[in-house]
Amino acid sequence: MAFNARDLAVNGVRALQPYLPGKPVEELERDLGLSDIVKLASNENPRTSNEVIEKALAQQQSDISRYPDGSGYALKIRLSDLLGVSTDQLTLGNGSNDVLELLVRTFVSPGQGVVVSEHSFAVYSLAASAVGADLKTAPARSWGHDLEAMLSLVDQNTRVVFIANPNNPTGTWVESRALLSFLDHMPATTIVVIDEAYYEYCEDPDFPNAIDLMKDYPFLVSTRTFSKIYGLAGMRVGYSVSSPVIADLLNRVRQPFNVNSFGLATARLALDDAVFLAESRRLNSQGRHRIYAGFSELGLEYIPSAGNFVCVDVARPAISVYESMLMQGVIVRPVANYGLPNHLRVTVGLPHENEKMIDALTVALAV
Repeated sequence: MAFNARDLAVNGVRALQPYLPGKPVEELERDLGLSDIVKLASNENPRTSNEVIEKALAQQQSDISRYPDGSGYALKIRLSDLLGVSTDQLTLGNGSNDVLELLVRTFVSPGQGVVVSEHSFAVYSLAASAVGADLKTAPARSWGHDLEAMLSLVDQNTRVVFIANPNNPTGTWVESRALLSFLDHMPATTIVVIDEAYYEYCEDPDFPNAIDLMKDYPFLVSTRTFSKIYGLAGMRVGYSVSSPVIADLLNRVRQPFNVNSFGLATARLALDDAVFLAESRRLNSQGRHRIYAGFSELGLEYIPSAGNFVCVDVARPAISVYESMLMQGVIVRPVANYGLPNHLRVTVGLPHENEKMIDALTVALAV
């Protein structure tokens, strides 16, 4: 019998499709010979702090031949001070995606339950399917999480529930009262993960802070990242905050050097750059409202967002609009794989990038 690696793979892995990231700028430059390309596809901050990068380089260049600090001691100390938690509540990851996967690997056995929402971040389902979980998806309400529908799927077999707040790709969010009611009905056999990757962009005074809720809900886990407002997506640094018991279990599974030295140093320094964060938040709010206005001028319906992106209904299969915009040097994200075949997700860029995107979309819709 001929060797067939697919037959040897775990059942859940065989059924998966690889996660598809946004198209790289270099690929578009090579394939189409374009320059001055605008990438608004991956919810990245269009800015980064050069001062932070330079300081981190200066600190790390003499130690590059050494392994990173596997405990992430210095970064954990700074996070502990900033968030008001103990260091034994923290788990560091190669981006928050790493921690999301760790949570599933640590707490979900084959056949045990994971509950997600329709239109929620694809990594939840990928991680659950890879371990052979019993994955249940609740239908969305107004493009976002329907917590009542999600609660109806939770039973004694459910080990993890994922809630993205704000949600990617729709930008919707769960308000405090609804979240508290949901948590009050959660069985003691289930962990609730609040993915707060875009938390720092949120300006709604009723927006819940999952970390503040942990004293009353010990089964709660918050995941956050330096890939968004901190402008360090290329560094791949994320973390979770949880009870010390949950963190201890996650750290038993976590690879010892899953965050590199440069990432650890840069993330720690970025936490002190309050000016950069405030300006990033201001530019995002300003840019998001400009994008809203541009979509309205084109007669398009969009989903109001609490993040650094906007999901827009282009009233036709979005792939053709996406391809037309690509030809004009603007990369956005079609989200048919999220059950939204007529929508594009557009990251908020710098002012000139937002204008170029609106111009390209106008041309694409006229075809």
